[in-house]
Amino acid sequence: MTRIAACQLAPVPDGLAASAELTADAVREALAQGADVVVLPELVATGGVLEDVEQARAVAVGPGHGVFAAWAAACTARQGAVVVGGFAEAGDDGQLYDSAALVDATGLRAVYRCAHLWDSQRTVFAAGSAPPPVVETAHGRVGLLVDYDLRFPEWTRTAALGGADLLAVPVAWPAAQPGEGGGPDGQLVAAATARLERVAVACADRSGPGWTAGSCIVSAGGQLLAAAGPGRGAAWADVDLLASRDKLVAGASDLWLDRRPELYERLTLPRA
Repeated sequence: MTRIAACQLAPVPDGLAASAELTADAVREALAQGADVVVLPELVATGGVLEDVEQARAVAVGPGHGVFAAWAAACTARQGAVVVGGFAEAGDDGQLYDSAALVDATGLRAVYRCAHLWDSQRTVFAAGSAPPPVVETAHGRVGLLVDYDLRFPEWTRTAALGGADLLAVPVAWPAAQPGEGGGPDGQLVAAATARLERVAVACADRSGPGWTAGSCIVSAGGQLLAAAGPGRGAAWADVDLLASRDKLVAGASDLWLDRRPELYERLTLPRA
């Protein structure tokens, strides 16, 4: 079993140094409490809400920034520890990206640039075009997505087909989107994704005014295993990540073997 902590934090607006310290403290705290995989919210490593290009550029960092070295250093305290967190990336192409990084004790293992930008984010960030990376870790294969990506089943299926046992998803879910049935809207999407792809999902949300505080962990069967609730905290769950590799849903029905890609051509066509 892999112990996952989806840490729910209130990022520091326009505070790169303070945000880096906040995330490093959260990682150390989670690992000290027994976490094997720690997931942090969207853009958390480099500040809070980034409303324009100038604000984002002032805190954007490259993959070599010290915040990732601090996460890696924290990982040395627990064998096999993995951290996934969001940050504003200053791309070497001059563009800004809403990105997620995966780090372990060896350092930065992967960076993913969000492909589906929410609402006004597209006025600040460029959309990524590379598929979600799937990284082999001590606990299984971890795929990276960011927030709005979860609402595109073509993209979550891409990560699942890439072999992901866990989708680690930094998110920032606005409180203005209440979920049906009394739960945060994003949790419903996470549960549906997990069940459709037969892959575990861990979402780390923001806390504080304006945010859902919907951090959650969902099993490969779509069961909500843990939710953080309001305020700073974490959703904790012990998850058998290898169960994500079993795509048999009933009798002879196998989600992977029963696929018929030759019928799905319309998925890549523009909307009529």
